[in-house]
Amino acid sequence: MLNRRRIITAGAGLFPAIALGAGAARASAVPTATAATVETSGVAPAALAGFDNVLKTYVTERGISCAQLAITKNGRLVLARGYRYATGGTTVPAVSPTSLFRIASLSKHVTATAVLRLAQDGVLNLDAPVAPLLGLSIATDPRLANVTVRRLLHHTGGWDRDLSGDYLYLDHTISGSLGVPLPISQDHIIRYASSRPLDFAPGTRYAYSNYGYLLLGRIVEKVSGTSYESYVKQKLLAPVGITRMRLGRTLRAEAAPTEVVYDSQYTSRTVTDASGTVVPTPYGGFSMANRGPGGGWLASAVDLVRFARVFDAAGPVLNATSIAGMFAKPETGVTESGSWYGAGWWVRQVTGNLNTWHDGSLPGTYTYLARLQNGFTYAALFNRREEAGSLDFNVLSPRINAEIGKVTSWPTTDLFPGYF
Repeated sequence: MLNRRRIITAGAGLFPAIALGAGAARASAVPTATAATVETSGVAPAALAGFDNVLKTYVTERGISCAQLAITKNGRLVLARGYRYATGGTTVPAVSPTSLFRIASLSKHVTATAVLRLAQDGVLNLDAPVAPLLGLSIATDPRLANVTVRRLLHHTGGWDRDLSGDYLYLDHTISGSLGVPLPISQDHIIRYASSRPLDFAPGTRYAYSNYGYLLLGRIVEKVSGTSYESYVKQKLLAPVGITRMRLGRTLRAEAAPTEVVYDSQYTSRTVTDASGTVVPTPYGGFSMANRGPGGGWLASAVDLVRFARVFDAAGPVLNATSIAGMFAKPETGVTESGSWYGAGWWVRQVTGNLNTWHDGSLPGTYTYLARLQNGFTYAALFNRREEAGSLDFNVLSPRINAEIGKVTSWPTTDLFPGYF
């Protein structure tokens, strides 16, 4: 399991005790859980109790107050759980299997699917240069002419956040540099990034780039003639019966119905205005609107495993050629372990199967989605990520993987009809 954002401090101060937001799901007369209690909702068949116990232990060890787990086997939903853990007199909203979470970088495979669908429909060439598509000037760095749509998908476009910073987190810098007020927009980020040279020649190496996926979202809009969110909902989500997923908002007061409350010990200067107000980092320390294509979606674990079936076989969203293209090896960047970044997924060849996975991380959010051999897919979502002083979050996938081989009989029922 790859977690590229290990421990990130984001200002001083402590996040206050969790409180209900104006748009958050509310529990009526919910008792406060004891230190040993994890309240659950949804269905976990006895045969799959081991997975349920993994999540209960994981959230208890780390003091995570809201979590979800959904599992499919051969396309059937066999486990759908919401978890709530609260201590010290703190009450958090109930979590159902369909409560919404910020899914952070799990948004990338959604955007990649949109791009591949446009290519499938014959209106976008994956090897087309990005600069003419978006009207970007190559005056600052002529190498920008060699950035293609495919290279953005594979994180080989030429931007390295370890060298030049992640442009999606430079709100105050960009505001000052361009002389524009906060909040900045995606247009401001593109204008700032276009004024700076690339970090390496496109196509020569891999470097994870949130900015590259921001550009992919703009390409979806340019080619489709509609908003990024509308295109995804109409062409990707509606055909497979997903209705809850939407782009998230920055402030707690703007939270979607049933959206969980996010937890972090850190505070930051707000990026929503120039007041300098110190806010809880998940609520104003970064812009959800600017993260849209690369990290801005809200979803439930049930939604994510439902959408993952798009990649199992040709269907109403992608054909077999597009699915193969999503997991194809890039021109460079295969790791020593034999894995590579396809289009919005990490990929590894195992005997008879391609295992694919991705994680996501924002202040107040940790997510993980995996499609494994033997038809096993799972999504796990949490309202806290690893921070200074917390236990290692990377143990999640080994613990889940260890349970797979222990199941002697998989349920034959399908829970999906109960979660539309």
